[in-house]
Order: sequence, then C-alpha cells, then structure tokens
Amino acid sequence: MTDKIRVILADDHALVRQGIRQFLEEADDIVVVAEASNGEEAVRLAEQHRPDVAVLDIQMPGMTGIEATRQIKARVPGVRVLILTGYDEDPYVFALLQAGANGYILKSADADDLLQAVRKVHRGESVLSPEVTEKVVRQIQKGGPATAAGQVESLTVREIDVLRLTAQGLTNRAIGRSLGISDRTVQGHLANIYGKLAVASRTEAVTEALKRGWIVLE
Repeated sequence: MTDKIRVILADDHALVRQGIRQFLEEADDIVVVAEASNGEEAVRLAEQHRPDVAVLDIQMPGMTGIEATRQIKARVPGVRVLILTGYDEDPYVFALLQAGANGYILKSADADDLLQAVRKVHRGESVLSPEVTEKVVRQIQKGGPATAAGQVESLTVREIDVLRLTAQGLTNRAIGRSLGISDRTVQGHLANIYGKLAVASRTEAVTEALKRGWIVLE
C-alpha cells in the first residue's frame, strides 16, 4: 500500500466515480483511498487523507472544482490536483490552471490516458489533454496569457452559467428557474459580472464574453 499512488475522487455522480475507481484500481500502482460527491467533501478528505493525487470534476453541488482546487492547494500543498471533466470551455480551463491544477483531461479520454495522467501528475509533471493544450497555446499566441488567466478567474462558474443563459435571451426569472436560484440572486450575479468586465448592460456583457470566446451563441 505504501508504494502505491494514493488517490481521492470527487464527482457528484456515483456511477461515474465507480467507473473511474475501477479504471484506476485495475493498475497495480494506484489505490483510491476516498470518494467525495461535492467540493467541500473533497477538501475535507484531502486534509484528512493527504493523498498523492486528487482527481476532481468541475461542476459539483455547492463548492465547484475550481474553488476546491484552490482550497486544497492552500491547505494541503503537497496534493497534486488532476481535473477530469467533460468541460473544455476556455473560462474553466484558465480558471483551473490559475487555481493551481496540475493536470486537466477530458472524460472522453481513454482509460489508459487517465492512468498515465495520474502517474505523470504524481511525478510532478503537468498534464493537459490535446484539446486543452491547443487552447493554452492559442492564448499564448494572442499574447499575455497571465493577464488572460487573471481576467477569466475573476468570473465564477456560476457567473459563467448566468452569462451563457443571458446570451440566450432569458429573463432573470427564467435564468433563476434554470439554475435553481432566485431572480434576485441572478441580478446579483449580473451586477458582479458587470463590475468585473467593466460594462454597464447585459448586451455589453454578452458581447464581451463572445469576443473573448467564453460563450457561443447556440
């Protein structure tokens, strides 16, 4: 047990966790020591078990994978964080890299890719899926990747969700129903978005997000 890579998993879908655990534990050098169904639990388990690697999803109830990554890195710096998710949108990618994630791969990856990612992250290497690598390279080519990352990090996952629904023309009440929050909370998120993007209206916020490639019109 002592020479195995100790891993915790965090994903809000039990069947997904079960599948990931099965993939990982088929390897002789990896053991899953704990599972979490949300971000808060992931942080607690990271502090409790002090694993070698934490494999986290992004979208989880309560605390997102972005905030969980940030807190794990702050509280247990020795833990390496590997993001395993279905989201490859720019805001998520750069926010997580800025939060300190050591790797970012997609759930569409092969099981062997996941095993290799865990091993590489454990060795201290950085791991990015080809799709994510392309985004990072493209941002660097545009110039000022650090600034871009800082700008992206200022928007939370929930604010990005609100912005995406706003772009679809939904009212605050409709956005609230879609996200399970009140229209007043939606209004608060929009106010935060306006402040962070230095804009004064829904149209300006959506235009800025489209320009940056954070959202697309469906």
